[in-house]
Amino acid sequence: MANLFDPANAPTTEPESFTVGDYVQWKRTDFVSDYPTATHSAQYVAREHQGGNAEFTVSATEITDGYLFTIDSATSAAYGAGKYHWQLEITQTSSSNRIVLSEGDFNIIVDLDDNQADPRIFAEKMIGKIESLLLGKADADVSSYSIAGRSLTKLSFQELIDARDFYRAETLQHEAKERGKQGKTGSATIKVRF
Repeated sequence: MANLFDPANAPTTEPESFTVGDYVQWKRTDFVSDYPTATHSAQYVAREHQGGNAEFTVSATEITDGYLFTIDSATSAAYGAGKYHWQLEITQTSSSNRIVLSEGDFNIIVDLDDNQADPRIFAEKMIGKIESLLLGKADADVSSYSIAGRSLTKLSFQELIDARDFYRAETLQHEAKERGKQGKTGSATIKVRF
């Protein structure tokens, strides 16, 4: 494995994901002939997916063959975990005109060194909540009730079971995807030898 603190070993594409508090770097060399570092600058602008206000930028530094983007540990420690949509912006130095060259997503993962961190994905959290509701259903099964003239309806037992099954399937898909990233085969993989 290459030393990822060394800029010479920096990946040539954006990271799909990184952990809060990590040192992250990558370089882009694929567009330097069209947008030379001597006459242009580059930066990533990332904003939280769910319409939140969390935003950060990563400006490039010039390297011999392109642009190097670096996020130090202290900076990424301030990021909130979650999904962020990014756009890569190129600015022409002489005119200050800007174009968006490409777009994508970062998935920023919780830091397990943080005692308050909950590493579960959304679907796993929902399974826990639904199962606690199912346990409560056994004690007090009232499908609807009224408070101060407002009628409220609870989910039926079957609706809760369906929702739990939906999130279980989502969790299994996530786990299979993670196993695939690690080069591990899942239960759905069929190996054939001739």
